[in-house]
Parts: sequence; structure tokens; C-alpha cells
Amino acid sequence: MEKLANAFQKFDEYNKTDKHVFEWEEKSYPQEYFLAIQLYNWVLKLEPEASQALLLASRCQHIGRWEIARESYPDGRVGYLTWRKDLGLFHALKAKEILLDVGFDLDEIAKVERIVLKQRIKTDPEVQTMENALCLVFLQFQYEEFHTKHDAEKVINILKKSLLKMDAHGHQFALSLTYSEKGLSYIQEALKLLA
Repeated sequence: MEKLANAFQKFDEYNKTDKHVFEWEEKSYPQEYFLAIQLYNWVLKLEPEASQALLLASRCQHIGRWEIARESYPDGRVGYLTWRKDLGLFHALKAKEILLDVGFDLDEIAKVERIVLKQRIKTDPEVQTMENALCLVFLQFQYEEFHTKHDAEKVINILKKSLLKMDAHGHQFALSLTYSEKGLSYIQEALKLLA
């Protein structure tokens, strides 16, 4: 348990250096620190008996995300996918460095990397839990602001992709969240496209 606590502390210290600010309930937080804590909380809600590897992965899933800017890649889908892939590898590398420093063995680190890189989604329950949690963090903390800045077609398309990544367990939690009338209507439209 001491190694786990030490790893969390190091992950949190790293993410607290994010200069991007996230405002929530009239308080300000370093963005990736706030989102990492919320991801960890969602993982525990979805899987109260989560393994050590899953808990570690939840706290470092997007560690240092601000260090590789989307703007440094070309516009369009190819540029976006390349950025996402490079980010995943960066997160896994940063996590490995910290976990080695804390004293975790390579087997445990490999389990964390598998989850961070989202390998075998839909077939690996831990990776699926992580994907559910990531989508729920977006829906709870970022979606309402997001949908006001984009046209309906784009919002519904992104929601459809997010909901497709989730499983039925994740959908139950997603539908239990509170949304604005317009936000909920977009989710309902996206769900119709999945039917």
C-alpha cells in the first residue's frame, strides 16, 4: 500500500504542474490533476474491487497531457489520431518512469501500460472499465461546455463514438448523470443511432 500511495503522490505532483486551469464549482484546479482524480473516482464507482494496476492506470492515464499540444500536429483526422497515439505512448512512458522510481516490478508496470494504452478494449475488462470511466469524466465534467461550442451534428457524432466505446454498465452510469435539456437531447439522438 505504501508503494501505491507513493505512486499516487508522484502522479499527482506531476499533474499539478499543468498550467491549464479547470474551473469546477467555483474552484480552480490544475486541469490534468483534477481530471485524474475524477477518473480515479469513476474507476472506483464502476469497479469497487479494482486491481492495483487499474487504480494506478486511472491516476496516470493522461499524465503530462499538456506537454504534447494538439496544435503541434496537422489538422484533420490523421493528425488527430497520430497525436492521440503519441500521447498514449508518452503517458505510458511517464508512468513507467515513475513506477520504476517508486519500486514497482516490470510485470506490474506492464499491466499498467496495457491499460494506459487501452489494449484489447472490449475484451479486457480492466481496459473496458477505464474506457467507461474516461467517457464518464467527459460527460460529467466537460460535455456541457463542449456541446455549446459545436454544431449538433458534430456533438452527436462524438457522443455516438464515445457511447460505442462504452459497455452496458457504463451506459447505466452515463444515463444517471444530470444534463441540460439540450445536452440530454443530443445524448438521446446519439443513442438512437446505436440502436
